[in-house]
Parts: sequence; C-alpha cells; structure tokens
Amino acid sequence: MEPLDLTKRAERKLAMKPEWANMCFTCGTCASGCPVSGVDGWDPRKLVRAVVLGLEQEVIDARWPWICTMCGRCQYACPQGVELVSLIRNVRYHRDRDKVPGTLHKGVMAALKTGNNFSIPKDDFIFVMEDVAEEFAEEEGLSDFKMPLDKKGANILCTVHGKLPYGQTDDMKFWWKIFYAAGEDWTIPSENWEGVNWALYTGDDEAMKTMVGRIVENMEKLEAKNLLFPE
Repeated sequence: MEPLDLTKRAERKLAMKPEWANMCFTCGTCASGCPVSGVDGWDPRKLVRAVVLGLEQEVIDARWPWICTMCGRCQYACPQGVELVSLIRNVRYHRDRDKVPGTLHKGVMAALKTGNNFSIPKDDFIFVMEDVAEEFAEEEGLSDFKMPLDKKGANILCTVHGKLPYGQTDDMKFWWKIFYAAGEDWTIPSENWEGVNWALYTGDDEAMKTMVGRIVENMEKLEAKNLLFPE
C-alpha cells in the first residue's frame, strides 16, 4: 500500500496530530517499556510510524492494538509526550464492531441493555447480594450487618464489577469487612451498578458516556456524597 499523502488529513480516519510526525523521533523508549512489544511484529513505535505514514487500515486490521493492555507505560516513558493511549483507543474505535475481539463488544451491548456486562437481571442481583450478605454476617458473627441497597444519603456509593455477583461473590466480602470495621455509611445501587466500563477498552465513546452517565444518575438519585470503584 502506498503511504497516504500527509496533506490529505481530512480524509484520514485516525486523525493523527500533524506535529506527531516530528515529535516522535523513533527513540524506541516506548517499545522498550511495553509488555507486549514484539508480539505479531508490532510495538508502540511501529504503530505510531505506521499511522504517520498513512498505513491506517493495516493498523486498524491488526491484532496488536487489541493485545495492548492500555497500561500507559509507553506514553509515560515517551520523552516527546506522544499520546499513545489515545491513539490506541482511536484505532479500536475504527474497528468494525462485529470484528472486535473476544466478548468485549458483546459486554458493552449487554451493559447498555441491562446495566451490567453480564446481563444479570435486577431481581437476581438483589437476591445474590442479600444472600451473600447473610452468609457474610454469619461467617463474621455480625448479627447487625445488612446489605445497604439503594440507601439514600450514604457517604459512599459503590459500583460493582459484574464478575463478582456472576461468580466471584467472596471477593466482595473483603471491602464489606473494611466498611463494617470503619463504621462507614455506604450503599450499592440495584440498577446500573456495573463498575467496569468495557466501552473504554473498545474505543466506543458514546457507550462509555452512557455508562458513566448512569453512575452519575445513581449518585444524584441516591444523594450519595462520594463514589468508590472497589475494583
């Protein structure tokens, strides 16, 4: 494929900042710190150069941008301040949704429809949370411990990682124990409680905004003072 004429920026999908061509001097600092550098022959430096040279579709079709963990080490290490994480998200945004690897896009669609990545119905979520709370109270000898679902005016509103009520319920007990010992006033919403925004990782900005907006709505509806993502 012939490199794209850099003067035709309006036609480009990835909208690379024009100064990046000069900012990135291919020092390789990003590549040396990347945990997936070299996989499939790609690394952060090669990604930037490919985009600068107009090889956009090759980048969008590549597997490597989805192997990237978006840990940000490349961007942190870059002496020139190239915004590599933003670039990765932009690459992912332009992938056809039906070609997004794994279950990420399915999780986003499930979250938009049901309020969580695993499509757990509200009644099932309430049952699981109350059941695990009873189990926790018995294990710890805490006869006064109750699951504070939808409590208004709490100091802390907690989101929940979908995998916890789905199959890793014991992991929630650790932060419940801390809250109880600290005498904290907290709550969990019974709707739109998902705390992991998979749209962030797929580059789906509109879905990401929707998910964040729902958390804000829960904060306002329940009049909570602070927000906590226990994960």
